[in-house]
Amino acid sequence: MIKKFVALIFLIILLSGCYEGYLSKDGGDLAQYLEPSKLKELTDAPDENIWIIDVRPTAVYEKSHIPTAKSFPSSEVLKRLNELPKDKSLIVYCETGGRAQAVIKMLEKEGYTKMMNWGGNTRWPYEFEKQ
Repeated sequence: MIKKFVALIFLIILLSGCYEGYLSKDGGDLAQYLEPSKLKELTDAPDENIWIIDVRPTAVYEKSHIPTAKSFPSSEVLKRLNELPKDKSLIVYCETGGRAQAVIKMLEKEGYTKMMNWGGNTRWPYEFEKQ
């Protein structure tokens, strides 16, 4: 019984980290932003070639979001592809990382290659922006 419990706990811990830090095929240069402190540096001195994308619903984004993040709710991403340039690197996040991963998979099918799933906004230890 204890072995099953330990195995289950291990599996839960393993799966909870699956989304965090996923890099698309050409997203390797984004790995440096996996740490919150590095992403904070990017929000303090934005790079026009790297976009931070919040895929949570608009109402949630407006309540609080990572500074400089652009709102692209997951339900609207495919309708708004013309607003997401393929030549930019995209750091995608949501609440826990699952929705961000789904959006990355959608965008990969559309030819986007430079993306990273940052995970959830709960990882952000700094002040949020409000709309």
